[in-house]
Amino acid sequence: MTSTAFASLPLHPAFLDNLDSLGYKEMTTIQAQSLPSVLEGRDLIAQAKTGSGKTAAFGIGILHKLNPAWFAVQALVLCPTRELADQVAGELRRLARSTGNVKILVLTGGSPMRPQIASLEHGAHIIVGTPGRVRDHLGRATLDLSKVGTLVLDEADRMTDMGFYDEIAGIVSACPKRRQTLLFSATYPDDIRRATDDFLVDPVEVTVEAQHDNSKIEQQFFEIGFDQRNDAVARLLGHYKPVSAIAFCNTKVQCRELVDDLRSKGFSALALYGELEQRERDEILVLFANRSCAVLVATDVAARGLDIPNLEAVINVDVSKDAEVHVHRVGRTGRGEEKGLALSLCAPNEKKWVKLIEEYQGAPVQWYDLDSLDENDYAADPAPMMTLVIAGGKKDKLRPGDVLGALTGDAGLSKEQVGKINVTEFQTYVAIDRRIAYQAFENLSKGVPMGGDFGAFKGRYFKMRFIEV
Repeated sequence: MTSTAFASLPLHPAFLDNLDSLGYKEMTTIQAQSLPSVLEGRDLIAQAKTGSGKTAAFGIGILHKLNPAWFAVQALVLCPTRELADQVAGELRRLARSTGNVKILVLTGGSPMRPQIASLEHGAHIIVGTPGRVRDHLGRATLDLSKVGTLVLDEADRMTDMGFYDEIAGIVSACPKRRQTLLFSATYPDDIRRATDDFLVDPVEVTVEAQHDNSKIEQQFFEIGFDQRNDAVARLLGHYKPVSAIAFCNTKVQCRELVDDLRSKGFSALALYGELEQRERDEILVLFANRSCAVLVATDVAARGLDIPNLEAVINVDVSKDAEVHVHRVGRTGRGEEKGLALSLCAPNEKKWVKLIEEYQGAPVQWYDLDSLDENDYAADPAPMMTLVIAGGKKDKLRPGDVLGALTGDAGLSKEQVGKINVTEFQTYVAIDRRIAYQAFENLSKGVPMGGDFGAFKGRYFKMRFIEV
C-alpha cells in the first residue's frame, strides 16, 4: 500500500519539518496521486476541485527544484482571478518558509503597473498572476519567462471560460520548450483537452472524484412552477435561515433580478457576476466573508476559485445542465468538519438534467414539497455583522491591530463584537456586531475636531462610513 505521509516523499528534512509545522501530516488524495510524478519532473493533468489541496501539490513541486541563489523567474502560476492568485501566493509563501529568501511576486489586473514593474526590476523566483496582466508585462518587456522550469495552469477550465485562451497561448510560447507543465482543472471537457494538448508532453493524468460526502451534505430537491423561482429562494432562506449561503443562477440578469427581489423582502443579498469591476468584486467578497451579507447570488464563472469557509448552504436556483458543475456547486458547503445543506429548485422542463445528476451520483435525489415548509418562518433575519469602511490602509501604515485597539478602546467594544479586519492599500474594512455598530461609530467620532464621520486610529483621524447591504 502506498504511504500517504509527506515523509515518504524525497523532500529535504527542513522542508518536511516546515510541512509538519503547517499541519501537513498526511497527503490529500490529489497530493498522493500527483506529487510523486510532479517530483519526477513529469507533466501533469489533474482534475480536482477547489479545496482538494491542489495548491500544495504544485507548490511543493515548484519549491523542491527551486534554486533561491539563482535570481530568475523559475516558476509561473497562472490563475483566473486576482483572489485566487492572492490565495495561491499566500500558500506558496507559507510552504517556502524553510527554503529562505524565496521571492514570490503577484501580477494581477486591478493593481497599478508601476509598482509591479519596479518589483520585477528587483527580480523574483516565482510569479503568480492572471493571464491578462502577465501578457501585458510580456508586451512591455518587463517580464522574462525564458528561464521558467515549471508552468502551472490553475483552474484551466475557468481561464478558458473567461476567454483567456489567446493570452495563455502567448504566455506559453514565451516559456522554454523544455519545462514542466502542470494543469489543474475542476472539469476537463474535450474542448479544453484539445486546446491545451500542445502545452503538455506525455502528461500523467490524475482524476480525483468530485463527489461530495453525503453524510456531511444534505441534498434536497424541490419541484416548482416556472414563475416561482425567486419566491421559492426567499422561502428556503426564511425557513432554513443560513448565516451564509450562495445562490447559483445561470445568468447575470437573473442574479440582479433575484438580488432585487430578496432585498425587497428584507434579506441582505449581493450579486456576483463576471462583468463587475475588480473593486466592486473585492468589496462584495469582503462583505460576504465577514458576514455583513448573508446571501451571495452568483453565476458559476464568477464563483469559481472562491474558497469560502463555513458556508452553511448552497441554493441551486436553476438545475445545472452539467452534472459535474452541480457537484462542484454542492461541494462548496460541508467543508472540513462542517455539515452542509444543498437545496435545488427544479421546474418541470429541468427534470431531464436531474436524471443526469442521478446517473452521475449513482443514486436517486431526494424530493421535498416546498408547501410543507412552515410559512411562519418566512421572515428575513439581517446579517449578523455590519462593515465599517475606514479611508486609510497599508499606504497609511494602518494595521489590523491599530483598528482593533481603537474599537476595543475608544469605541468600547469587546473583541467578540469585532469580526474580520481587511486592510487594503487605501481602505480598511472591519466587521462589527450589527447590534452595537452605530453606537461604536458614535464613540469613535467623539471629540474628533473635524466632525461626526471621522474616527481616531493610531493617533490620526480617518473618514469612516458604513456599507449598507
